[in-house]
Amino acid sequence: MITAALPKNEEERLKILNEYKILDTLPEEDYDAIAKIASGICDTPIALISLIDKDRQWFKANHGIDAKETPRELAFCAHSILQPNDLFIINDATKDNRFFDNPLTTNDPNVIFYAGAPLTTSDGLALGTLCVIDSKPKELNNEQKEALKLLAKQTVRLLELRKRNHQLNKVNDKVTKLNEQLNNFAYRLTHDLKSPISGVNFLVEILKEDYKDLFKETEAEEYINLISSRMNYMSTLIDEILEYTKVNTEHIVYEDFNLKTLLDSVIKNIDFENKISLNSDSLDINIRSSKIGFVQVFQNLISNSRKFCDEEKVNLEVEFSKDDTHYYFVYKDNGPGIKQEYWKKIFDMFETLENTNNENTGIGLATVKSIIKRLGGIIYTKDREDLKKGASFHFSIAIHEVNE
Repeated sequence: MITAALPKNEEERLKILNEYKILDTLPEEDYDAIAKIASGICDTPIALISLIDKDRQWFKANHGIDAKETPRELAFCAHSILQPNDLFIINDATKDNRFFDNPLTTNDPNVIFYAGAPLTTSDGLALGTLCVIDSKPKELNNEQKEALKLLAKQTVRLLELRKRNHQLNKVNDKVTKLNEQLNNFAYRLTHDLKSPISGVNFLVEILKEDYKDLFKETEAEEYINLISSRMNYMSTLIDEILEYTKVNTEHIVYEDFNLKTLLDSVIKNIDFENKISLNSDSLDINIRSSKIGFVQVFQNLISNSRKFCDEEKVNLEVEFSKDDTHYYFVYKDNGPGIKQEYWKKIFDMFETLENTNNENTGIGLATVKSIIKRLGGIIYTKDREDLKKGASFHFSIAIHEVNE
């Protein structure tokens, strides 16, 4: 018996093989199917997907035998990987001085005929073989040889897909951990920042209440009101940064809900002055998506309309349509509108318009855009098509089908 030499790139080959995380894994239907198909095409009782480790050959699929591995020094496949681009065929092992006295030939499973197609990566490294075995001499025709090569290529594709999935899972795990750390940091930061802000607000309120006669109609009263306004702005800014962080890290939960009911509820919670008007009768529609996402989107849009409207009444319109893949919305108000030069800018973090007041943080529409993007849609603004005064937001949301 002649033991196969080691490939010249053995160290690199073993390193790459281990990166696939395939050795000693449980049986998988896709690999078993390839081995079974190879056995049927080549008319052999045995077919194996064999991977050559440092001291053994290990079978990812073992059609026709029960063994899971054999010593490498006995492996026919160890010879096959020395020819990474060619079939390695032994028509009769009893007449080959490399194998006639090999225990795998003289004993069970009596490997007399062997044909191996190397499992070669795009880098030219043979990780193992797809091989077919018979206990009697045999020859393959050209169609069988070509089929064996093609099946070996398909096996490599499965291995590559497995490797990419493993890498993606590692990245997803890392992102999940980073998101958890970001959430924890955001909560700690907001708590640490809001505590002194609350303290300053409390002191300012004491000054305004207990010393109002002293400060009344003086420059000091103006400064105290300015401090109070700035503290409220900082508190709102912190809340909105936390909300933006949560939008981008939390898991999306899909559920069924009624659009009219949701919009009416959002307006009820915002419109303390009975200033907002929306005829939602045409929106009595049940949809499936992220309910909390929809609440956040419309809450931001409606709050902005209410905050910046220069009319006595805030008149809103929401149009809805759908196709096979997306829900589509057009949101309109009767406020001052948005100049075309700001149509893209308004969706960036901390960007505000020239005609807005200093209470605007510039985070609300960035949050809206982030939510819609996570829900598989886009948002943009343009002039109202009816040529009326006001803003017009167009956005889509991908339809989420129920998994049966």
